[in-house]
Amino acid sequence: MTHQAVSTRPSSQPNRVGDLIRDWRARRRMSQLDLALEAGVSQRHLSFVESGRSSPSRDMVETLCEHLELPLRERNVVLLSAGFAPAFAERKLSDPSMAAARTAVELVLKGHEPNPALVVDRWWNLLMANASVAPLLSLVEDRSLLEGQPNVLRLSLHPGGLAKSIVNLGQWKAHVLWRLGQQIEATCDPKLIALEKELAGYAAPPAPRRERNEADAIALNFELKVGSQLLSFITTTTIFGTPADVTLSELCLEAFFPANAETAAAMRALAGA
Repeated sequence: MTHQAVSTRPSSQPNRVGDLIRDWRARRRMSQLDLALEAGVSQRHLSFVESGRSSPSRDMVETLCEHLELPLRERNVVLLSAGFAPAFAERKLSDPSMAAARTAVELVLKGHEPNPALVVDRWWNLLMANASVAPLLSLVEDRSLLEGQPNVLRLSLHPGGLAKSIVNLGQWKAHVLWRLGQQIEATCDPKLIALEKELAGYAAPPAPRRERNEADAIALNFELKVGSQLLSFITTTTIFGTPADVTLSELCLEAFFPANAETAAAMRALAGA
């Protein structure tokens, strides 16, 4: 179940603002007229910008990025290509200026115990986790997968990770690849494209064929065998609403909720152990 929308991805790296705007417009499946009307500019002027015959103002670049629904990281790239400074800072979560945001995330993670919750970056690298995640990570056989900032998607599907313990592995893999495909559509991030290709190569039983819907991006049962116990979780994803920082805009909080009373009791027992 690899991502198939190859025709909307660039074959080379554009180096002009016009190239970037045209390529993003194509990925969003918008005509020049559609984008011009939404942005409140003439189609002729937009054509001149895309061809390089006209240099857009900063306001116009920001307006076009807004109507193309570009992520903050990509907006900075377009601004730089037009000769303007980036509009959004990119600070590490450990930066002192991010202390308030970090504290808020820590409170959410702590408050979710005894159930697991973790925070990942854009590329699904683990940044923070609460104490209830540790028992799940103890199931990872290849401990090298846990070095540095481990990639949680790789951990779940790698044969040396949690794959052998995931009861509904086929369904989980299909869900993971579908989510990655949606993210790639939005960002066209080469790291995510490479990750998708890697994960698609890991063995898993075929998932039941069915139609996808928006609810699939919000919640899916995650069934994990821990010793003789079957833990069943519903996973939910939360992102920051209106961040003005690239790092915050890309933070994703993944929370696991017990899907039944047995799992809830097991997590309380593990927390008290």
